[in-house]
Formats: sequence, C-alpha cells, structure tokens
Amino acid sequence: MSAHPLFDLQGKVAVVNGGSGVLGAAIAQGLHDAGASVVVTGSTAEKVKRVAESLAHVECKAAAFTMNALDPDSVKDTCAAIADEFQHIDVLINAIGGNRPQATAAPGQTFFDLDAKALREVVELNLFGGVIMPCQEFGRVMASNPNGGSIINISSMAAAIPLTRVVGYSASKAAVDNFTKWLAVHLAQEIGAGLRVNAIAPGFFLTEQNKFLLTQEDGSLTERGQQIIDHTPMGSFGNPEDLVGTAVWLASPASKFVTGIVVPVDGGFSAFSGV
Repeated sequence: MSAHPLFDLQGKVAVVNGGSGVLGAAIAQGLHDAGASVVVTGSTAEKVKRVAESLAHVECKAAAFTMNALDPDSVKDTCAAIADEFQHIDVLINAIGGNRPQATAAPGQTFFDLDAKALREVVELNLFGGVIMPCQEFGRVMASNPNGGSIINISSMAAAIPLTRVVGYSASKAAVDNFTKWLAVHLAQEIGAGLRVNAIAPGFFLTEQNKFLLTQEDGSLTERGQQIIDHTPMGSFGNPEDLVGTAVWLASPASKFVTGIVVPVDGGFSAFSGV
C-alpha cells in the first residue's frame, strides 16, 4: 500500500482500458499496489484475465472485462457492467492505442504511398476508441461521484514533437493532447472541479507496436532505435514501471488541483535539442 496518505488509493475503483498491454499492465499493478481495486479491460479475454489474476493484493479486488474499444455498444455495455459490479468508478486510465505498419512511411515510401484505410484505423484506435468514447461512457458515471475522479489518457512523445515515419500515430496522439485539455476545462466548468483530466506522454518504451521500428530480429537496435537513444539524455528506453509514479500521483489526492496537463515521462527526450 502507499506509504503516504496523499497517494493512498484505498477504497477507489480504477479502470485501466488497455490494461493487458505492456504499459497498461504496469500501471494497473501500480494502482493496485497503492490500494485501488482495479478493473482491466482489453479486446482479448485471456490476456485481461491473466493481468487481473497477477495483481497481488487480496485486500483489493481485481477484475477483467473484455471490451472492443472501437464498438460504441461494447464500450457502453462494459462500462455499465463495471459500474453495476463496483458501484462507482474513481479513476479511468485510457491506455488503448497503437500503430499499423501500413500507416507508417517505411524507408523508400513517402506520405503519398500510405494506405488511407490504415491511417483512418490508427486515428480511430488512438483517438476515438482509445480516448473519446471511453471518456464519454466512463466519464458519465464518474460525473456522479460526490468527490469527483481522475481521468488519465496515455499520450506520446509523438504528440508534441511529430516523429518521422509515424504520421497517423503522431497526428492522433496530438489530438489526444488537445482533447485532454479541452475535456479538462469542460468538466471543471460544467460538471465540477473534482473531476479532473490529464495525460501522460511516455517517451520510448519497447512495446509490441513499435518493436518492428526500433529493434532488429536479433534484438539489436535499428538505426531509428539508436537515434532515439542518442536523443534521450538518460541514455535508455523506459521501463513500464517508470510510468507508475506519475499515474498514482495523477490518480490520487496528491494532484487534486491539477487538471489539463500532459506529463512527459521520457528520460529527458523532450528537453533535449540535440546539441
């Protein structure tokens, strides 16, 4: 459990959408360690069940729900089922997202060669399925909380500093940052100051979605992977657990006067000009 009461999440219910992914699973574990009951959602039943079962503390509940983030009915029904079982939702982590190779300008390709369908799918996944629809459904439940709640979207370094190659991903994550700030203002003014919205912008972490760009089959770095390490003052990729402290802070009373911000967790990448 958390060592300081400001960071204590006991009695809170946290939903981690995309909690079966590398980053989402680490955040789910961190919130559980801080005392929250954690609900993990994802598109694959086996994966979300495995993450929920791995959460260690018997004092706090953990549950798994299968949800198709691109299906509005699935998001709505899943939210209703969670609210029915747990009675309230206090923290929402939106960690659903990803990229498509067909929406990435590989060497020898230009923007004009990219598949429009793949680009649309990436925007729909990261923006609509990953953030907007969950914020509508889960946010509606959280708006009835007397003490508000915390919505935390997972953005990316690609939002503030567009990265070469990943055009669809960069554009959609930039939209996530903008939407996070818009929703923070809207909820504070229209619903109440207690319902907060912020985002975390991870730097470079190896995931299933970006491995093909950053590492070779033998595990060595690609040219792009080495460029990232060279541009990261701390000299390494992040570990998933590096996101936990920021997530617990944004989820807890420690950040009760914080809304509408995007927090980089990037090893100094966004601070370094390259010289």
